[in-house]
Parts: sequence; structure tokens; C-alpha cells
Amino acid sequence: MVETAIYTSSPELDDELVKSQNWGNEDWVHAQFQWLRIHDPIRKIEPQGYDPFWSLTRFEDILNVEQDKETFINDPRPILAPKLLEVLIEQMVGRRHLVRSLITMDAPDHLQYRAVAQPWFMRGNLRKIEDTVNRLAVMYVNRLQELGGECDFVKDIAIWYPIRVIMSILGVPESDEPLMMKLTQELFGSADPDTRRSFEQTALMDVVEDFNKYFRELTEARRKDPTDDVASVIANSRINGETMPELETNGYYTIIATAGHDTTSSSISGGLLALIQNPEQFQLLAREPVRFMETAVDEMIRWVTPVRQFMRTATRDAKVGGTDILAGDSCVLWYPSANRDESVYDDPFEFRVDRHETKHLAFGYGVHVCLGQHLARMELSAFFKEFLRRVKHVELNGEPKYSQSVFVGGLKSLPIRYQFE
Repeated sequence: MVETAIYTSSPELDDELVKSQNWGNEDWVHAQFQWLRIHDPIRKIEPQGYDPFWSLTRFEDILNVEQDKETFINDPRPILAPKLLEVLIEQMVGRRHLVRSLITMDAPDHLQYRAVAQPWFMRGNLRKIEDTVNRLAVMYVNRLQELGGECDFVKDIAIWYPIRVIMSILGVPESDEPLMMKLTQELFGSADPDTRRSFEQTALMDVVEDFNKYFRELTEARRKDPTDDVASVIANSRINGETMPELETNGYYTIIATAGHDTTSSSISGGLLALIQNPEQFQLLAREPVRFMETAVDEMIRWVTPVRQFMRTATRDAKVGGTDILAGDSCVLWYPSANRDESVYDDPFEFRVDRHETKHLAFGYGVHVCLGQHLARMELSAFFKEFLRRVKHVELNGEPKYSQSVFVGGLKSLPIRYQFE
């Protein structure tokens, strides 16, 4: 790791940890978490502009919270957000959350809504789209070859391959993908100057409303003429015998359409960067892809951890790692920290395609584990099998840049130079 300043005094570290611009520096982020895991793993903090919360940085503590769905729930603070934004949303739309999706739900709603699309994303069912995913992987490696040996891998390849996969699953035409990409970047990158819509406080609400407008029309079309896609499953599902309400329907589409490709594109681009920076691992995987692809894919996902945090709120007094958490207290679960925990991983800051400790928390754990985890693994595996089969050399052709986002993020630019066989 690159040497970087460690903020150990309480208000300074508290404030710096939630600044989106700091998350554009991977070395900085991991240095802070490494210090916290060792010296202050469960820390009550109150950054300026935020309600207080507990900061959890160790794998075991985060896992224990994820496992206890009765004590620790998603609502009312599913993700870290400033008080001003929470108040503004309440005033503008009359509810706590702009989007109501699986992320904001708890029992009994969560189980009912998750059951709508979960069968579609099970490993066995996904076999029916494996040929499509493989075909798209070939198509985007072909596109890489057509670019002539130099490109920005994030902007030219990594963001487009997963969105084509997820849009084909939803049944959305390819012509609509630029709009979905733009809205996703504005939603998850609302604090990044390169992707935010504007500096207005209401910009995020405008982005969500654009999603809602698009998905209202999609719902109407699929209810009128159902097809064999996930959009039809969502549009025609019933909850407690009634048609799914519009708020929850749009939320379902939004979480699948956004998280379903943005996190995967971050894992693909971050995985390629790790291979470039570790050429011996590149060669090992290229020589024996059948033997090491499964562990390599999980290592890429652990390494990148594109979902940086979720939050849980205690319904009753509890202990986490020996610390008293009172009813009503909220905890932020820092997944990048858990996935570099020295007590779980042997040399966690080394990228190894043959790593035997394959467990990680990049997909979460328990009832809220990522709905699309099997699809993400399938996409990474298909892409890198084709990439490694055909590309004989790849190197950096500029400085990688990371998104400035405390919630979901990864590389936003990866200039590369490469040669095909």
C-alpha cells in the first residue's frame, strides 16, 4: 500500500471518512480502515451533517450483524446519507426514501418482494441465459480488438458489457442503454463531479423521477403484452393478492437495472487492473483458466468490493464485538474493510487468483445477500475466459481513476494498451 496520512483524532477522521472525494483514493480508504480495524474497530462517530452511527470495520462484526435480521434491520437508514438529504426527501416526496426496493425493506415485506424475482436469478435458472452471456462476452472482446490496441477500458468496454446483459434480461432494447447508463451514473455518482447531474440538492430526485417515468411505460407495456423476461415477471407479480404498487414496482426495476450492471462493471475493470498490476497472476490465470477462474472471479470481487457500505439499525439493545449497541442506534457496515481483514485473509493486500479463502462480504450476507451474485460471477467468468484466450499482453496507458462515491463505486477510467494473439 502507498503511504498516506492516517486521521486518528475523532472529529477529523469522522468527517474525512464520509467525504466522497476521499473515496476516489483507494490507498487512502484502505489505510484508514486498516488503522481502524487495529485500533478502533467499532467506533461511534458523528460527522458534521450526519446523525451519529457506529462504524464497523471487522469481518466478524459485520457478518454477525448481517446474520441477525431480527435485531438489525435496514429501515430507516439503509445507506449512509447526510441529514439534509434525508430531510429534503421527506419534505419533497413525503416519505423517507426516494426508492422503495429490497434494500429498504425488512420482514415481512422483504421476503415477499424478494420471492418475486429470486427464482429467475438462481444458479440453475441462469443456465438458460449462459449462451447469451458467453456470446456477449465474445462480442465485447471483439469490440476491444476493433479499438485497435488502445482504449479506456471502463468507458469503452466494462460499462457496456454488463448493461447489455442486464438489459437483455429485463427485455429493454439496446437503443435505451445509453439512457440507463446515464441515469445509473447520475444516481450512484451523485457526488462525483464527472457524473453528477448538477449541484442542485433536488438533482437526485430528478434522476429517480426519470427512472420512474421510463419504468411506468415499461410496466404498462409488459402488463398489456407479457414476454419471457424479468420485466414481465415484475410487472405482473402480485403481493398479498394485489398488483404490486407502482412505488415498489419502479424500485424493483431500478435496483436490478442499476446495481445489476454498475457493480459488475466495477468488478470487471478492477479485476483487469489487478491482473495488470500483478503480471504473475495474469499469467497463472491465462495458463490454467479452468483450474483458477472460479477463485479468480471471487478474488476480483473481494478486491474491488463495489458496494462500499450499507447500514443497519438496532431494534433492541445488543452487543457487537463486545460493544454495547443500543436500540435505535445505526451501524455502517464497511465492506471494503471487511474484505481486507487481516484476521480472515492471509496477506489481504495481495491479489491472488488461487486464493483459498474465497469467502467475502462483497455481496453482503444473510437474507439481504445480493440477488444477482450468481449472474455477476457468470459475467466475469465469461468475459475473462474470452479475454485471456485472445489477449496476449495488456498494460496501463495512463492513470486509473476511481469514482468519488461513498456508496457504490470503482474505477471510472482505466486507459490500457494491449495486443491480441
